[in-house]
Amino acid sequence: MHHKMRYGALPAAALLALGGCATGLLGDNAMTFFVTSTGPGKGGDLGGLEGADRHCQKLASAAGAGERTWRAYLSTQGAALNDSKVVHARERIGSGPWHNAKGALIARNVAELHSSDSKLSKETALDERGQLVNGRTDKPNKHDMLTGSRPDGTAFAGAFFPDMTCGNWTKSGAEGSAMTGHHDVAGPIDHPWAVSWNSAHPTRGCTPEGIRSTGGDGLFYCFAAK
Repeated sequence: MHHKMRYGALPAAALLALGGCATGLLGDNAMTFFVTSTGPGKGGDLGGLEGADRHCQKLASAAGAGERTWRAYLSTQGAALNDSKVVHARERIGSGPWHNAKGALIARNVAELHSSDSKLSKETALDERGQLVNGRTDKPNKHDMLTGSRPDGTAFAGAFFPDMTCGNWTKSGAEGSAMTGHHDVAGPIDHPWAVSWNSAHPTRGCTPEGIRSTGGDGLFYCFAAK
């Protein structure tokens, strides 16, 4: 009775807070962003956007966040800008906000994500298990994230840049390349392109070995769109 009286005297806001804590203790996973801990294993061949999304969903499910709809942060190209094959990464990840596996804010919305106010860094760009991903100064270096995107999260024009997406994420050979970004926002020089999280430099071909040669491991970003 004594405990009931104490709780009954608590204001509604406090009761809601207690409920929120209880939910957290029951294992509710608030993660809405992560870096893949592993790639599908075929270099730039992710099985297209659909295969990349499935990979995000699989890893999220294993981490207890499979109830959300996950999308890979990837663009695709076409022969022309109005080609139906063109998909812009920024338009497929929902509206935010996004938090990592430890609850840290990444960005409140799409505009903030693609601005200097983004909170992306090596310390916040964690994998789905809440683990750090090797950066530029670690061995092996895995900081190249596949994106196929320009700094604003849009696709490259196919007429001028024939392949910045490893054949729209279907190539795993020496042909083609894919634009990458640096999850640790670090590069060989302190220039915007070198420290860009989503548009730093292309890979050397689309093989797993070629991707590793520039500092990557076929990893990419996953965002909860819903």
